[in-house]
Amino acid sequence: MITGEIKAITMPKFGLAMTEGKVAAWMKSVGAEINVGDDIADIETTKITNAYESPVKGVLRRQVAQEQEELPVGALIAVVADKETTDAEIDQFIERFQAEFSSDQAAGETIAAPEPKAIDVGGRKIRILDTGEGEGAPIVFVHGFGGDLNNWMFNQPPLAEKRRTIAIDLPGHGGSAKETSGDLTSLAATVVETLETLGIGQAHFIGHSLGGAIVLALALEKPALAASLTLLAPAGLGDTVNRNYTEGFIAADRRKTLKPVLELLFADPSLVSNDMIDDLIKFKRLDGAINAMQAIEQANFKEGKQSTNFASRIGEIKAPITIIWGRQDQVVPMTDPAQLPQTLAFHILEKSGHMPQMEQSAEVNGLIDTFIAKVNG
Repeated sequence: MITGEIKAITMPKFGLAMTEGKVAAWMKSVGAEINVGDDIADIETTKITNAYESPVKGVLRRQVAQEQEELPVGALIAVVADKETTDAEIDQFIERFQAEFSSDQAAGETIAAPEPKAIDVGGRKIRILDTGEGEGAPIVFVHGFGGDLNNWMFNQPPLAEKRRTIAIDLPGHGGSAKETSGDLTSLAATVVETLETLGIGQAHFIGHSLGGAIVLALALEKPALAASLTLLAPAGLGDTVNRNYTEGFIAADRRKTLKPVLELLFADPSLVSNDMIDDLIKFKRLDGAINAMQAIEQANFKEGKQSTNFASRIGEIKAPITIIWGRQDQVVPMTDPAQLPQTLAFHILEKSGHMPQMEQSAEVNGLIDTFIAKVNG
């Protein structure tokens, strides 16, 4: 919403289920010059606190939202304008915005977020979130060890604006069946079978951590299925993993013990919220969840060693590949780009740990969008 040189900054929607958020802290003061991509505020949701990168350029003229104030998605939180714009014009803009926003809310003009659903894949329940539409191969998200489709809460909604996207809960995780042998081959086979069930013959795969190793295995076994691979802090390209994380994730059974384990995922440990911890404790209490985690850990990361290293075979993969890794990853040590084919694009994010899709979601989404657009020609 723009009137002349006045621009609105509104409460962002981090994830399909987000309906409101809180300005935890302002990172820019009134009067500051801001550019597109600058961190302007920390936004706290029930799942995570995330830096909000400015969508506009200009001077921050008004902080409409106070720190710790809860506001619905789309509500006005700040105003950006040039220095020549008068305070009276900004007051009028805010008054008009608030009146129109209130009217829209009163009219119930909100769209229900798509919900995950369980499908039958070879007689086993697999939960997916299937949203978006568009021409060409869809995007398929494959999470890592201990994760689920909610790991893509900051990525799937914006990427679904242009194309179909499908996030999958791997066996043993989230809302999928907990029975699994845990080995890479069987996990990759389940992803293939899921896409066959959905009638999908080719996809752009985005794999995080263990999910990166899974899509590498898939691309080697089923090359026609992979239109491209985006690997985020991937397993499968090195020899070790932080066993304090993999073993600690399984062993921790309450907030006090799980919190320091989850903090290993992020460059900024304050991103670990109580709700994130509570959700994982609830998951671990599900029948079969701990057994599944133990099977997957033993098959892939026993005693801190990665069972499979595709570094010597990655050049066999015909699909274009891009790799995104956080410089501060404490879980999967970053592979030296010089040890991989120079045809691969390798992006290092300085401010990120093992969860770049959450810590630097805007940059990651931009890299993915540009990469897939280039692949599609």
